[in-house]
Amino acid sequence: MDDTLRSLLRDLEDFGATNDARANARHEKMLNITPETGEFLAILVLSAKARRVLEIGTSNGYSTLWLAEAVKAISGSVVTVEVSAAKAEMARSNLERSGLSRWVRQEVTEAGQFLGQQRPATFDVLFLDADREQYLAWWPWIQEALAPGGLLVMDNAVSHAAELHGFIAQVRATPGWRSLVVPIGNGEFVALKPVQ
Repeated sequence: MDDTLRSLLRDLEDFGATNDARANARHEKMLNITPETGEFLAILVLSAKARRVLEIGTSNGYSTLWLAEAVKAISGSVVTVEVSAAKAEMARSNLERSGLSRWVRQEVTEAGQFLGQQRPATFDVLFLDADREQYLAWWPWIQEALAPGGLLVMDNAVSHAAELHGFIAQVRATPGWRSLVVPIGNGEFVALKPVQ
């Protein structure tokens, strides 16, 4: 990772912490992943050679930068979905500043609608960090959108364990899927779609 990107990431970490401490409503917060989670995502993408990455929940693009830097190294791309036009614009600006925008396609839309329109086996990795109340409803589309052997990674598996219990139970009840919770950052739930 070059110094310019490291500096931008640090700036966004500071901005996110300051903004979220002051914001009252959830939709005003950036709710960015931790730097350790960003590194974890990059390592997963690179080790799996996951050239087709979908991110649900762009926010201001902090996590997108980690994913984009990883896919750049393997000639891949990221599609990132954000319902808030204001946050998507912040992300666009941050991606431009980073020089990584050409590896990212932004979609400003509701995630369920986007997922429901995807062709089967479109993505190798799906990073889920959005409206947690919707995850159970999205599960059929998530399964369909991921390629066999694809990875689902979900943020907040420890910090919001009670809220996500039902979704995690549903994934674990789905035949063939393997999963675990990794105690990094706010806790990452990682699930592997069956190869066959």
